[in-house]
This record gives sequence, structure tokens and C-alpha cells, in this order.
Amino acid sequence: MLSLKIAVGQLCSSSNLSQNLRVVKKLLQKAQLEKARILFLPEATDYISRNANHSIELSQEVQSNFLSPLLDYVKSLNGSTYLSIGIHLPGKKRVRNVHVLIDPKGAIVSEYQKVHLFDVDVPNGPILKELNSVEPGNKIEDPIAIDDFKLGLGICYDIRFPELALRLRRLGSDIITFPSAFTTRTGEAHWELLSKARAIDSQCFVINAAQCGQHQVGTDPNDLSKVIKRISYGDSIIVDPWGEVLARGEKYTDELKHDDDGDYYELIQAELKLDDLESIRKNMPLLDHRRPDVFGYEI
Repeated sequence: MLSLKIAVGQLCSSSNLSQNLRVVKKLLQKAQLEKARILFLPEATDYISRNANHSIELSQEVQSNFLSPLLDYVKSLNGSTYLSIGIHLPGKKRVRNVHVLIDPKGAIVSEYQKVHLFDVDVPNGPILKELNSVEPGNKIEDPIAIDDFKLGLGICYDIRFPELALRLRRLGSDIITFPSAFTTRTGEAHWELLSKARAIDSQCFVINAAQCGQHQVGTDPNDLSKVIKRISYGDSIIVDPWGEVLARGEKYTDELKHDDDGDYYELIQAELKLDDLESIRKNMPLLDHRRPDVFGYEI
């Protein structure tokens, strides 16, 4: 039976890139010990900022203080684990929110730039205007083959747009991953539902690594006595193509355990079986039953 052992790391990034890199290294070590072929980490693993200007400022440090040392570290491990991770990189005037896939030799083999930006005022929740600091992408990347599976990349808010997952399935994906930093309000309402829906729609395994807990991002520049409060929902989740949850992480409401360095992180795991995926697709061939002649377009 063809299978793939995967791990999902959940953490709570701060605005301190060095601290966040330290946590990533710990998760990589654990994933390697567990012989995971891929480690999935959340959106914005490199940093969570307090506002748009802060994000643009921090993005200038990512290459030298986070990404380059991370690539060197992956290479030094001399292992067999791929790393899927969400980071920021400088754009022309704003920031690029990207999802990179790093191979075990420490080379970036795919880079996807977030297409759909979270630019909303959540009722009874935060106001998050991603367009203030982020440049949208305009391309869907081809899936990357890892052993007998093909992996398609999305990011967070992309999960709300089924056409992206369907396009990745059409391109050959068996696994689709949406590294995320969901708000508590939208997480409570939609996180599990969306994860299951995209798995069922696309008939792919859906792997969603999530930020979890209250992020340490500093004080309000206009009022230094006011600590900025930003909390992510958590509940990292692995869903099979039938919509069954194979594993999941803690939520922000749980008692999150910290290590001796004061770092919170956890690892969940699952074994993805290709036979299960192929059986579901054979018994219910959704891709063959689509009607582009009726809807006027092909995904």
C-alpha cells in the first residue's frame, strides 16, 4: 500500500523572527525523529506584525534573519523531510505573502503567492485589511510530486474559494494545503467546515497548519501603554478526501503548554493512503461529472 507519513506543526508566532525560527527548528527536529516525509507549518510562521507598516518593516529582515538560516538548517539535518511554510517577502511597495516548499536539501522547489487577500471587517471581530500591506499574487502553481503524491499550495483565505482547490485537483493534486492564521471569530464559525468542504469538493487530502494563541506583537505605537491583542484560532487539521478528520491540534481556548524556553508548539501526524484516495475518486468520479458545457467554463 502506497502511503505518506506527514506532520503538521502548530505554533504561535510573534514579531520576533529569531524566536520563531527557534520554534521551527524544534518542530523540524520532532518531525524528522517521527520520520515524517513532509512537515506543514502555518501562514506567517516567520512573524506576526502589529500593523501594515510594521509588516513591511519586518519583511526586510526575513531573508537574512529567517529564510536563509532556515534553508541552511534544513540542509544541515541531512534528512528526508520536506517543509511547507508560510512566510513574508518584500514586494515592490508592499509585502508578498508566500507559501514555500523546501526540499530536504534546503532548496526552495515551489513558491506560491497568496491570490485572495483577507480584507474584511469581521462582525464582532477584528478589522484586518491585508491589502494595506500585501501584494496579491496572480498565479496558481503546478503541484509538486513528493513520492507517489502531488502537493498543491494555497494560503489561508484561499480556502474560501473552491475554484482554487478544484483547479489544483485538475492539475493533478492529491494533497492541498492551506497554511493559515484564522481569527477566532471566523475559526469558530467556518474553519472545520471549510477544511472538510475543500477536501470533499476536490477529493484530495487537505492539510491545514494553523497559528494558535495570543501573539506577542508589542504595543500600539500611538499608545505605548496599550498592548496590541491578536489571537489566532488554532485547530490545525488533517482531512481525508471523504471529509473525515484524521488528526487535529489544540484551539486557542485550550490550555496551551510551553517548554522551558517559553515556546508553545505541538505536532500532529497522520499517514495518508493513496489507495483510499483512489477508491473515493473511482467510486464517485466528480471530475468526470462536471458540466463545463452548462456553466460556460472549465476549472
